[in-house]
Amino acid sequence: MRNRPKGDVGHGSAELIMQGLLAGLVGVAAMTAAEKLEQAITGRPNSYVPAHTLERLLGLPRRPDRERLGLNWAMHWGQGILLGVARAMMARSGIRGPVGSFIFLNVRLLNDQTLENATGVGAPPWTWPVNEQVIDLLHKAIYAFATGAVVDGLVRQGRHHGADSERGSPGRR
Repeated sequence: MRNRPKGDVGHGSAELIMQGLLAGLVGVAAMTAAEKLEQAITGRPNSYVPAHTLERLLGLPRRPDRERLGLNWAMHWGQGILLGVARAMMARSGIRGPVGSFIFLNVRLLNDQTLENATGVGAPPWTWPVNEQVIDLLHKAIYAFATGAVVDGLVRQGRHHGADSERGSPGRR
C-alpha cells in the first residue's frame, strides 16, 4: 500500500467538506446575483419552486407564496451550498476545470429536476417554454462554473507541492 501525502484522496475529509461548502456558497451567491440582475432586466418574478419542493419534502402544509420566502431561501441556498461538496469531491479526484464544471452543471440540473419532479412540484424541463429553459441553464451554469473555479483553486492550494498532478500529465505517478 502506497503512502498518500496529506491532502490526497482519503485524507482531509473535513477540509474537503469545508472547501466544498465555501465554494457552493460562492457559486449560489453568483447565481443569485445573476438571477436578480436578469429579473431586473426581464421583469420575471421570483420562482417559489424551491419553497414548494422543500415544503413537500418536509411534509409541511401548503402556504401562500408570500409566506414561503424562508423556505425558498433555505432550499435555494441550502442546495447550492451542499452540492458544492460534490464538486469538491470531483476536484479532489482530478475532475477539474471547465470539463469538471460542465459535468457538475449536469449534476446540479439532475438534482433540481429529481427533487422537483419526485415531489410533483416541477415538470420535465423539455416541456418548459424555451426562454425558461435558457434562463435556467444560464443561471445553473453560472453556479456550476463559479463553484468549480473556487473549489478547483482551494483543492489545489490545499495539496502539498508534488502531491498534485493533473490526470494524464507527464508528472503523474
